[in-house]
Amino acid sequence: MTMTQPAQFDAWSAGQNYEHYMGRWSRQMASEFLRWLSPPRRADWLEIGCGTGALTATLLSDCNPKSILAIEPSKDFIAYARSMVTDKRVTFEMADAGKLPAPDAVMDVVTSALVLNFIPDKLAALAEMKRVLKPQGLLSFYVWDYPGGGMGFIDEFWKAAGAIDEKAKGLDEAKRFPFCTREGLANLCREAGLPSPAIEPLEIETVFADFESFWRPFTLGAGPAPGYCLSLPEDRRAWLKARLAENLGREVPIRLMGRAWAVKALAQP
Repeated sequence: MTMTQPAQFDAWSAGQNYEHYMGRWSRQMASEFLRWLSPPRRADWLEIGCGTGALTATLLSDCNPKSILAIEPSKDFIAYARSMVTDKRVTFEMADAGKLPAPDAVMDVVTSALVLNFIPDKLAALAEMKRVLKPQGLLSFYVWDYPGGGMGFIDEFWKAAGAIDEKAKGLDEAKRFPFCTREGLANLCREAGLPSPAIEPLEIETVFADFESFWRPFTLGAGPAPGYCLSLPEDRRAWLKARLAENLGREVPIRLMGRAWAVKALAQP
C-alpha cells in the first residue's frame, strides 16, 4: 500500500525510543483516564493498540483485571510490551483494530489509548469494539487534543517545523486529526451508534529538565514528529533545533500541558 504524505513519517518501531518520546507521558495519562473511567474490578478487558504497554501496565496496577487481551499491529512494540509486562493475566497478540481476535459478547471493557486517530476506518473499529462487548459492556478510548494544542511539546515542534518547511504544516497532527475535539468525537460516536457518550478533557503536565531533554526524543525516529525529524538533512535538522530553542526560551525546566479527550459509553445503552 502506498503511504500518503502525512502518514509516511509515522514510524512505529523501536519500543525503547518510543518510550522516551511518548510512552512516559502515555503512562501519566493512563492513570488519569482510569480514575475517570472508574471501570469494574475483575473485568475481562480488550485493549486496542497497546503500543509499548503503558495502559496495559496501569490497568494491572490500578484496576485488578481478570484478564487483558492487548492487541497491536507493530511487531517491535509487541516485543517491547511483552518484555516489560509479564503478568500472566495479559495476552499480547499482533492484530488489527478492524478484526479483533475475540468472539462476540465476551469482554466487559474494550478500550484504546491514544490510537483511534491513527486507525483509518474508525467506524469499523468502533463496530468491532461493540461486537466483542458483553451486554452493558463498557466501550472507552482517549485521544490527544491535537487541534487544541493539547500535546504541548508536539505542538511546539510542528510550529517550529512549519516555520522552516512549508510541507511540515501538512504533517502536523492538528491538521491530520481535526476530529479530536469534543464535537468531533460526539459526531463520531453518533455515527457509530453510541448516542450518549461521556466526553471529558483530561490533563497532565510534561516536564523536561532542559532543552536537550526536550529535543533528544525527536531525534530517535519513533512516532510521526521524530520520523519527520530523522528524515531531515543534518543542516535542516540543526535549523529546526535552533528554531525550537528560540521559541521555548531559556526558562527551565520546560513545562508544557498534555490534554486528551476521553470517551466512554455503554455498548448497548
